[in-house]
Amino acid sequence: MKKIILSLVVFASVLTACKGEKKETVKTDEAKVVDVNVGELDNVDTTASVLHWEGTKPGGAHNGTVALQTGGLLINEGTLVGGEFIIDMSTITNKDLEGTEGAAKLEGHLKAPDFFDIETYPTSRFVITNAEKTATGYNVTGNLRIKDVTKSITIPANVSTEGGVTTLKSETFNINRADFNVKYGSKSFFDGLKDKFIDDLIAMSFEIKTKA
Repeated sequence: MKKIILSLVVFASVLTACKGEKKETVKTDEAKVVDVNVGELDNVDTTASVLHWEGTKPGGAHNGTVALQTGGLLINEGTLVGGEFIIDMSTITNKDLEGTEGAAKLEGHLKAPDFFDIETYPTSRFVITNAEKTATGYNVTGNLRIKDVTKSITIPANVSTEGGVTTLKSETFNINRADFNVKYGSKSFFDGLKDKFIDDLIAMSFEIKTKA
């Protein structure tokens, strides 16, 4: 079994966020049954893997990253089979205001109870349930858990291997945070916000690398 695991190549993951309400969001569905359990594979290089996000509001936008806590990607005979990664929500960072008090304030707000509530929900999770080959890569379907909500989403991604390191890289996709019960400043939950709202769509992308 160990030889099989060592011969499998890993999965990695990064999410980048939103370009505003006008952009199409990925469709969410009920969580799927996971056929392959790779939770203990742990072959992702968390120091080289990252999730990117971007959120928008009237007149502005912010972007940043989130790190992985653990992860594993399963590739068998060159074909993506499954994967799982745990996202460490305490590592949310803001890049466009990096080094300023504004960045620290925004990071604190994103971690607060009225946003991602990381004290109650310290991690998020993405588990691949299906990987369908396309002409240019894969359509990857997986269960995404944010806070206490798990939804199935499908995103386009590519897999490549170089120097013994396998990279799983998604295209940019949009999720609707209202689907995951992230309410702050959302017109899906509150009326009368006028121009004080934050767009529900969060644009994401990820790049996950396996250990060499």
